[in-house]
Amino acid sequence: MEKTQNNRAWFLVLPVLVLVAFSAVIPLMTVVNYSVNDTFGNNEFFWAGLDWFDEAVHSDRIHGALLRQAMFSVIILAIEVPLGIFVALNMPKKGFWSSFCLVVMALPLLIPFNVVGTIWQIFGRGDIGLLGHTLAAIGIDYNYTSDPFDAWATVVVMDVWHWTSLVALLAYAGLQSIPQAYYQAARIDQASRWAVFRYIELPKMKGVLLIAVLLRFMDSFMIYTEPFVVTGGGPGNSTTFLSIDLVKMAVGQFDLGPAAAFSIMYFLVILLVSWVFYTVMTNLDRQEAK
Repeated sequence: MEKTQNNRAWFLVLPVLVLVAFSAVIPLMTVVNYSVNDTFGNNEFFWAGLDWFDEAVHSDRIHGALLRQAMFSVIILAIEVPLGIFVALNMPKKGFWSSFCLVVMALPLLIPFNVVGTIWQIFGRGDIGLLGHTLAAIGIDYNYTSDPFDAWATVVVMDVWHWTSLVALLAYAGLQSIPQAYYQAARIDQASRWAVFRYIELPKMKGVLLIAVLLRFMDSFMIYTEPFVVTGGGPGNSTTFLSIDLVKMAVGQFDLGPAAAFSIMYFLVILLVSWVFYTVMTNLDRQEAK
């Protein structure tokens, strides 16, 4: 006797599909519509084809924002990943201090993005900010509102302060999954500290570090709130990243067509780089496992 399949369970998933359609697919289709049309308001559209995409590809303004964005992502990944691993390696493995360190490390992650920007905006001010006032007192000319290097340093340090905890917590979770037998064998073999890290700890952390790097790359490549609150993209365009430039184009200049084309290309770049990075790291893990 043949069994009949009951597909009524799909009705349980239907509300989620409808929600995703309204919250993601439909807005995306709206952006696609704007990217191939021109509009002057009043819901009137004029076909533009791929003109906005061509303009975005050849725009020096977007090229500059992309370069600044790539530099920022590379810098913060180069700082936060090694620093997070170092912090995780030196955290207590058990007991009260282990729990205390975990709570302290999680605190920066709980602060909203706009609050982080406000904190560092005040913190870096020369008149009332602790950092700005201290640097001025010791003779260092620091002003993130007028000096591009100071602005970049402030944004980078702010991001490191905010997100290194994420890398540290993920690396700590990877370290906690290592059986004690591995360390006992290393002590018997009189392995050096570097050898223990290279051949025991680092391989066990690769999975969580891959997640950490992917999360930090995607977030750093889409960063907006913190640098916008602190520097507003300035001085000049020195900290105008892709997201800030996109908002200026869409909201400030009301160039909806170019902004829509820019946003689609922005999304595809993030998706492509994340996919390539994930594929390369996965293949490396498979080769080492053989």
